[in-house]
Formats: sequence, structure tokens, C-alpha cells
Amino acid sequence: MTAPVSLSDKQLGSIRESAPVRIALWHGAVRSGKTIASLLAFLLYVRRAPSSGLLLICGRSLQTIERNVLEPLQDPALFGDAAAAVRHTRGATTASIYGRTVHLIGASDARAEGRLRGLTAALAYVDEATLLPEAFFVQLLARLSVPGAKLLATTNPDSPRHWLKTGYLDRAHELDLASWHFRLDDNPSLSEAYVAALRAEYVGLWRRRMIDGAWVVAEGAIYDMFDEQQHVVDELPAMRRYWLGIDYGTTNPTSAVLLGEGVDDRLYAAAEWRWDSRAMRRQLTDAQYSARIRAWLAELDVVPQWTFVDPSAASYITQLWADGHPGVARANNDVLDGIRSTATALDSGLLYVHRSCEGLLDELPGYAWDPVASERGEDRPIKRDDHSCDALRYAVHSAGHEWRHLLPAPTAEGVTRAAA
Repeated sequence: MTAPVSLSDKQLGSIRESAPVRIALWHGAVRSGKTIASLLAFLLYVRRAPSSGLLLICGRSLQTIERNVLEPLQDPALFGDAAAAVRHTRGATTASIYGRTVHLIGASDARAEGRLRGLTAALAYVDEATLLPEAFFVQLLARLSVPGAKLLATTNPDSPRHWLKTGYLDRAHELDLASWHFRLDDNPSLSEAYVAALRAEYVGLWRRRMIDGAWVVAEGAIYDMFDEQQHVVDELPAMRRYWLGIDYGTTNPTSAVLLGEGVDDRLYAAAEWRWDSRAMRRQLTDAQYSARIRAWLAELDVVPQWTFVDPSAASYITQLWADGHPGVARANNDVLDGIRSTATALDSGLLYVHRSCEGLLDELPGYAWDPVASERGEDRPIKRDDHSCDALRYAVHSAGHEWRHLLPAPTAEGVTRAAA
């Protein structure tokens, strides 16, 4: 089997060197070439896998398996004639590869371990291994009990204290394991313009992990690129449209941050409404919060295109709907992705904050990674004085598809070759 894409010596070497080992791990930067090397190896081993065990593809969810694994495998531009041997109906929990049934298993939480109990596997491919629960990974290895069974996995780097790093990569000399660290420069097929665009899109912690391929700890200020002299403005341009992010609290403050897209193609945290029940010595009801925020927007003469609300605030969302507030939606609360979107917008000179947003300006410099969580290999902000930061994150990340075109875009050539 040959693929029409051009492979580097490192990619070819990793495929050869994966043959004799039980566990093969490809890790490193995004678009560095690790995925296509691992998928080629997987196709080879599907044809050679023992007939007595199941074949598995595991990932965060069925949707991510389809997007990250099956769709590339079915692309003739990447895998030539071999792509025709991969058959899958979207939404189905099995696929057929070279006539072998392959079971697709999503593992979003610790309960997923139960899906593996009782089965015997001969071959497993794991997409984005650091995102899977450790107990699932351990159970998966235990189920690969057929003679000659093999596990192939890919991942972007995470914390240096992540269980995959400490329990497997750092113990490779003790285990039947081989690993390959890929950097962005290891993929010669990427255009210079595309590489430059990627470097612009990842900042801080994510640049070190996703571009440099380093296993580094999350520490210090989350928005370390924030500079009051650079990012705070006294005047606002005319706005094309607005989005509103709301972080809802009862004993904690409730914060609403209005995000605008200016005619100058920049984003602005244009205004803020806050109610701190402790400082005010009075809590408000859902109806009162709804009425006051709607009155505040009326004073500004602003109707947001969308209002993204803390998804855990179910009763408040219901109240806004009942009051006829337009465009109410549950915010995308993927914390790390939301932080990355906000950090990218700040670092690229796209996002600014109006001086009137006092609560947000108070919180941004102190918004920091939790060192206790970092010791456990987790990336998590300290849950303190973060309510306006959360409101901003809800608006920025949930509306990301509306403004990302304002960031530097990769060239068409770079996009075409990126999957390699």
C-alpha cells in the first residue's frame, strides 16, 4: 500500500519502528505529520492483525473519531486506492477497513471504561490520547491480550505531569513502547504562509505545546499578553454588531460583557454590567437580573445579535426566553478552548477593552492557572475573581466562527497540504 502524499524520513522511520512494539505513540505539534504516519501504520496493521481479536478506534467521541480518523482515511488525496477500503456510515459505531469490522468507541469520561469490559482486542488506534480518561487507557491495554496485539496512539502535548507522559512516555525504557516527537518543522509539505498563520493562531502555553510540541506546565498569568497600555481604549469606533456574554452568579457576582465588532475590523469589550450581591448586600431574582440587563442594553441602544449565557444557569436562561430577550443561547463552555480563543484575539491585536469595563480590567491581570491542578497534570484556572473573564470568554469563544476571518488566514496551498 502506498499513499500519494510525500512522506518525510521521520514519518517513514516511525512506521518501520512501530512494527516490533506493543505500544506506539506519535506526539508533538499540530500539523507536524504525526497523524498521517500513524494512520498509515494503522492501515498496515489492520491487514496483518490477528483474526481472533476485535479491531478498535477510540477517541473523545464518535464525532471526533469520524472527523480526525475516518474522514482522512477515506480521502484519496491522502491514501490513494487504500481510501476505497475504508467504509463507514456517519453515526454508525462500526466501520469496515479491508473487510475487517472496526469498532468505534468514544471515551469522554470515566464511565467509558465499562464499554471495554469483557472484550478481547487485537489492534487499537487511539486519537488524542491525552483527552481520554486514564482508567480507559489502562483498561484498553489490558484488553489487548491477543498474541501480537498492538496499540497505536497520537496526541498533542499536555502538562509534563499528565498521566500519559509520566506513566508511559517517561517509562518507555521499562515498557514495550516506542514514541516519536514531531515538531512543526518535521512536516516539509506545509507552506511557509500556512506555518506563519499557525504560529499566529497559537499563543502562550498553546504555542509551546501546539507549535513547539513541548510538554510544558500551565503556570502564571493566563493572559500574560494583556497590557493595559496596549489593550485598553478610551474611545470606541462605530460597531457593526454585538454579542453579549453573561456569567451568572447568586452569592458570586453576575457579570455581562458586551462584545462588539468595530468597523475597523477589531473586537471590543465595549461595556460591562455587574451585580455583586455580597458588596450590594442584596441578591436579585432571575426576573430582576433579566430586567436590569435588558434596561442596561436599552440605555446603550444595543440589541446583541446573540446573548451567550453560562450554560449551568438553566433557570436564568429560561427567564430570558420568557422575557423575550433576543438570541439567547447556551455559551460554549469549553474552558481551555475559550481561553485560547480569547488569548489569540488579545495577542494578535484583535481584541481591546474599553476603560469603562472596570470589573473585567480588575480581573484580567490576576486571572491565573491553578498551581495545585497543575501538579496533578491538569490545566485549570483558579476559580476566584473570574466572573467578568468568564463572561468575556463566553462571548468571544461562542462567537468565534463570526470573527475568526479577521485573523491572518492560511493560504489555499497550506490548507491542502495541512493534513500531511
